[in-house]
Amino acid sequence: MLTVPGLCWLCRMPLMMSRWGVCSVCTRSFNTRRRCCPQCGLPAMNMKMPCGRCLQNPPPWCALVAVDDYVQPLSGLIHKLKFTGQSQLASPLARLLVLAVLHARRVRALPNVDLIINVPLHSRRHWRRGYNQSDLLCRPLAHWLSCAYFSGTLKRTRATAVQHRLNARLRKRNLKNAFHLELSVKGRHIAIVDDVVTTGSTVSELSRLLLQSGAASVQVWCLCRTL
Repeated sequence: MLTVPGLCWLCRMPLMMSRWGVCSVCTRSFNTRRRCCPQCGLPAMNMKMPCGRCLQNPPPWCALVAVDDYVQPLSGLIHKLKFTGQSQLASPLARLLVLAVLHARRVRALPNVDLIINVPLHSRRHWRRGYNQSDLLCRPLAHWLSCAYFSGTLKRTRATAVQHRLNARLRKRNLKNAFHLELSVKGRHIAIVDDVVTTGSTVSELSRLLLQSGAASVQVWCLCRTL
């Protein structure tokens, strides 16, 4: 069911700006529980220094920004965006993500990027869903943050099994050589945008591809980082 225009998607109270989708009170409720490593996004005591996991085995990206853990009510909004055709949720969710990025820039001195990249879907899955949720998040993000964005920068070259049905080992194998870079990224500072990062297999594979192709740095921005 569609939300009534001008009401918050979560608490149903009137919005000052209807296009926000989520009111300021509900927005402030996100990220209140997260004490996490600035690099991998997993729980940590120090939110300004890489955790022990990252010091021993760092991920290929340099920083991760997430709105919240994969819990209600955010997880419910993401499910509606991905699986019930409610693409109008993309802009309100992108707003939550841009607020998280701006907060990280203030608090963590997160560097700016000059290019954002969506996580591609295989053409068959894209056709079934009708859109790529990562692409819908990237479009307003690029506008608000004055970043370059080209929806075809990365292509998924083969259909893969659905990631959330696989364990960590199979996720990594599932994505091997599944992506192809269509544009030059040499010297670019890049942010990969995804809805949910779980094991990090997808963004790891993409980060390695971008860095091997000459990218200067890679960040990961997501709505949720699961534990």
